[in-house]
Amino acid sequence: MSAKGKGEQEESTNLPADRFLDREISWLSFNERVLELAEDPTIPLLERTRFLAIFSSNLDEFFMVRVAGLKRRLATGIAVKAASGHHPRAVLGGIWDQTRALVHRQSRCLHDHIVVDLASEGIEIPRWADLTIDEADATTELFRTEIFPVLTPLAVDPAHPFPYISGLSLNLAVVVRNPQSGTELFARVKVPPLLPRFLQVSPNRFVPLEDVIAEHLQDLFPGMEILQHHSFRVTRNEDVEVEEDDAENLLDALERELNRRRFGPPVRLEVENTMDPYVLDLLMRELEVTKDEVFSVQGPLDLSGLQAIAALPREDLKFPTFLPKTHPMLAEVETSSPPDVIAAMRHRDILLHHPYDSFATSVQRFLEQAAADPQVLAIKQTLYRTSGDSPIVDALVDAAEAGKQVLAVVEIKARFDEEANITWARTLEQAGVHVVYGLVGLKTHCKLSMVVRRDSDGLRRYTHIGTGNYHPKTARNYEDFGLLTADPAVGEDVADLFNQLSGYARATDYERLLVAPHSVRTGLIKRIHREIDNHKKGLASGIRIKINAIVDEACIDALYLASQAGVQVEIFVRGICAVRPGIPGLSENIKVRSILGRFLEHSRAFVFNNGGDPEVWIGSADLMHRNLDRRVEALVRIDNPAHVLEVSEIFDVAFADTTTAWHLQGDGQWIRRIGEVDLQEKLIATHTRRQQL
Repeated sequence: MSAKGKGEQEESTNLPADRFLDREISWLSFNERVLELAEDPTIPLLERTRFLAIFSSNLDEFFMVRVAGLKRRLATGIAVKAASGHHPRAVLGGIWDQTRALVHRQSRCLHDHIVVDLASEGIEIPRWADLTIDEADATTELFRTEIFPVLTPLAVDPAHPFPYISGLSLNLAVVVRNPQSGTELFARVKVPPLLPRFLQVSPNRFVPLEDVIAEHLQDLFPGMEILQHHSFRVTRNEDVEVEEDDAENLLDALERELNRRRFGPPVRLEVENTMDPYVLDLLMRELEVTKDEVFSVQGPLDLSGLQAIAALPREDLKFPTFLPKTHPMLAEVETSSPPDVIAAMRHRDILLHHPYDSFATSVQRFLEQAAADPQVLAIKQTLYRTSGDSPIVDALVDAAEAGKQVLAVVEIKARFDEEANITWARTLEQAGVHVVYGLVGLKTHCKLSMVVRRDSDGLRRYTHIGTGNYHPKTARNYEDFGLLTADPAVGEDVADLFNQLSGYARATDYERLLVAPHSVRTGLIKRIHREIDNHKKGLASGIRIKINAIVDEACIDALYLASQAGVQVEIFVRGICAVRPGIPGLSENIKVRSILGRFLEHSRAFVFNNGGDPEVWIGSADLMHRNLDRRVEALVRIDNPAHVLEVSEIFDVAFADTTTAWHLQGDGQWIRRIGEVDLQEKLIATHTRRQQL
């Protein structure tokens, strides 16, 4: 599908060429906002530690996918200018500069603040030289019994070629000298990834694992003199590419590609800033990385391991405990625990807002109840990501073993969850579930469940459409919407979509759904233009969008046209945003806000004022090319006025001047403005009050 129709292209010719911010630099700005949370002294200390770890893992994925993609396009000669007008080579230059500044800022945050503040609370991360004699003796014993047996020193000499360094592994570069010949030799020791990143040496004291190994290198190289050792880490291209058209079996093709993933070319080399220039030069030469791709910082490396420190049972250093409650409309029919979700759906639509509303007593309970209900004939389900011990998968297996017709549309190409999803696909198949992998060339990203039940008055479809994955663990930390409904129109739409995913049904028109790649972009742009027409007629108008990322040029251009016409546009975005707000003559009526906090803002919602009769949609689609053109996505229209108001009120709070948020400027800079109101804390209070009514 073309990103722009003919009419849209003609309209955009009157818009300035530099109207889009660069998506890669915008993503780095998002991760900078995560780093700002780690730097914020008003946030509980272990939460700041967790944000520092998240910053690291985010950056790993960015290099594995986005930077790797830029390098691949340059290497193949197919690099073209981005919508921002920048050539990939210039974008890469900006990435190196901005990333280098951010990782040094992260290092300062760790050493000057987090480590110091943790120590004041009795939690210490000493290096080996700072251990007490008793701690060192106990750790040495632990090394010999638990660590030494799994280490493998790899020499580099004419008989031993430079070893393969796996992506994201932590390693020690070691230089030794043969005392007899005086020859200096290089070796590499991999830090075992299955061992704790930080070893506990005494209560609330944790030493980096590489320090322990480094102190005992003599055990690995007996008879040699240890001259120097340095930590380093390599990031590789780990994006998976599978051509479905050429694969007889998608599962087998993906497994082969996952094996190849480990050998992707390097895109980043992280080293400690104490590394000897000779060793660094050797690593750069053997790994074939450029000077730009080297990031030299004060150790320890791989701060994603700080998650273990953040998980310590010190509730006084964390956000106050919050336990999701059962939605009041489900609690109403709760004659015994757990609630009868299907009975509640029969009476009314239920709008869920996770994690404020419990996932376990709503969506999970819905599927478990359906699996056990003898009146349920069929269950159909999409699975994009789910947990390792998934009760959702268990429910589908139980349903199939009970003789129900069960269909699972498993997206085995969900990035970095491919291996887990292959496992679940095979588990489901063995239980008798009909497992399909969606449509050739498209990822199935929509979040759909459908239960067909024989009620007293005939067959009825019960459906759930959400904005987030069917993942019970992340549902406690991800903010998402979900609609539980027995509305026949929605049920028929979802049934048609499942038939398209599993069979040969052709794309169809839907009554209450917008479905990508068929109608999400065109449907949203149509409604944006309707707001423009309403404004010109003097009717109430306005556009509100809550999204994870917005980069689609056609959608952005439509929003620019709306702004130029005088329509007020509010964009609540978590991550990437290519929109330039507040530019006179282009976007002075567009405001962009970003809110990050204890929960990951993940829901997608679209509100159109529609002449005073607001129209609200929720669903799985971000405004990105991949979502609108290369994925199956679904948005559902919310019809209940109370639900429309609930979604609208979230925007009211997010855009209030009294709410803490980052404000995007026209030049791409984000400015954090601290207000009296924290959106997520306010929602916690609101939902807690609702439970008490």
